[in-house]
Amino acid sequence: MHPQPDPELALRYLEGAVSDGPLFEHARALRDEGRGRNVTYSRKVFIPLTTLCRDRCTYCTFAKPPGAGGMYLEPEEVLAIARAGEERGCTEALFTLGDRPEERWPQAAAFLGGRGLDSTIAYVAEMSELVREETTLFPHANPGLLTEGEMLLLRPSNPSMGMMLENISPRLMEPGMPHHGTRSKDPSARVATIEAAGRARVPFTTGILVGIGESHDEIVDSLFALRGLAGDTGAIQEVIIQNFRAKADTPMRHSAEPVPPCFARVVALARWILGAEANVQVPPNLTEQFEIYLDAGINDWGGVSPLTIDWVNPEAPWPHLDELSGRTEEAGFELRPRLPVYPEYIEPDWIDPVLYADVVAAADGDGLALVHEKTGAR
Repeated sequence: MHPQPDPELALRYLEGAVSDGPLFEHARALRDEGRGRNVTYSRKVFIPLTTLCRDRCTYCTFAKPPGAGGMYLEPEEVLAIARAGEERGCTEALFTLGDRPEERWPQAAAFLGGRGLDSTIAYVAEMSELVREETTLFPHANPGLLTEGEMLLLRPSNPSMGMMLENISPRLMEPGMPHHGTRSKDPSARVATIEAAGRARVPFTTGILVGIGESHDEIVDSLFALRGLAGDTGAIQEVIIQNFRAKADTPMRHSAEPVPPCFARVVALARWILGAEANVQVPPNLTEQFEIYLDAGINDWGGVSPLTIDWVNPEAPWPHLDELSGRTEEAGFELRPRLPVYPEYIEPDWIDPVLYADVVAAADGDGLALVHEKTGAR
């Protein structure tokens, strides 16, 4: 019997001071106990609503200034992506964007003002509603920091939302560190957003980013912080454990990336710390031999698109869904599609009344995604 989650033992595992064999074995046992042998994914399209951002993260290629690719998608562009995804059996429209660009860029404020809007969040709400009105897809907004009021604005069109914690340590905001000068990455503000999700009753996806200069202690602290927030808010539907990938044309382009066996140890720690019932995800497009994370106790591959690139990691193509299914099954699991909201959150208390009937109708008896009638895709 493995001991209860313990920060000191977790740190010893990360430092290699004790054999990690028992950790991985326990992580797998916890996953099987709480989630069985199904591994899920969300079939999605990636909608980069704006690539403008107020922040300057040193590892990001998504955000761009005006004149160098920074822009907003027009409504017809949003709808074209969503309809193409619908044709390919997608159920999720992932809205990803820079954080409050109108606070930094006059061009962003002008775009919004020309539409009678005072914030990018208001535009997210409009475009989410458009996708709901014109397609069968469910929006999943990932717009950065949100207040409780903004979540309530988005809730009637978004059955779930998300934002990475990344790391709980404010040290990463100091000069020379990756979050220096990035107000939206303040851990206290990110924690406040997750707490707001609990009050607004919004199923929320969050997680940590590993390899951006954090210490072992800060990884452990971040995982225990998420454990506490999950218990306190009830809102954390999924925790992503994501490995940093160095990108050309960024200040961190020469930074070392986490080695998969060491990163897998973080994944196994996440399962141990978060528990059997947690949904733990690792993106499959950021590691060539991604099956290693099944051995570390994950139960989800996250959003995978048959159509659009990963706009946050454009150098890393998604595995083809047939390949993802085959490799998952070869490892002894069944790959099953889910909606952007997890089955345990498909409850009247967690889904807005405007959306609830449609979400229930899109789910099978297990609360996962129905087979798409047009394509036969899951």
